[in-house]
Formats: sequence, structure tokens, C-alpha cells
Amino acid sequence: MIDWIHEAGAKKALGLVINPGGYTHSSVAIRDAVAAVNIPVIEVHISNIFAREDFRHFSHIAPVAKATLCGFGITGYALAIDGLAALAGTKRRS
Repeated sequence: MIDWIHEAGAKKALGLVINPGGYTHSSVAIRDAVAAVNIPVIEVHISNIFAREDFRHFSHIAPVAKATLCGFGITGYALAIDGLAALAGTKRRS
């Protein structure tokens, strides 16, 4: 995932939508990779991490992400893409 984040930054991607899964709560390395790229990163979680165990309420990624979505199921990915498109002033293609 770290290489993928760096590659997206190097290629000047419009942005990234990532679901760091269990790494959300444990990976400083992914946090550092997100902080290092100069593109917006949207953190997505299928479940509502705040309705789960207490240790899941903390995210290393959220402080360096442009936005975080959780609890929308897989629809969260589409919402994140729409958010990136809005940030870029474009519309998502169907």
C-alpha cells in the first residue's frame, strides 16, 4: 500500500481513496506515506469504526487525510470519488 500511495503521488494522481483496514489503527508507515504525497487522500471504512471496539476509534490516517468516511458500506467508495471530483471541480463519470 505504501508503494501504491507513493506511486500515485509521483504520477500526480487526482487523489486517492484508500481503505487501510486494520492498518488504520496501527500503521505509522501508511500515515507517513499519506502525509508525504501532495494529493488529497480520502480514508474510507465500510463499517462505522466508532460503533465498534474502542481501539478502532483511533486512526493514524485521519489527521493527514483530506477526509474520512465510515459506515456507508461499499457506497462509501463512490461517495469518496464524488468528494475527490468536487475538490477537483469535476464530475465523476458514471
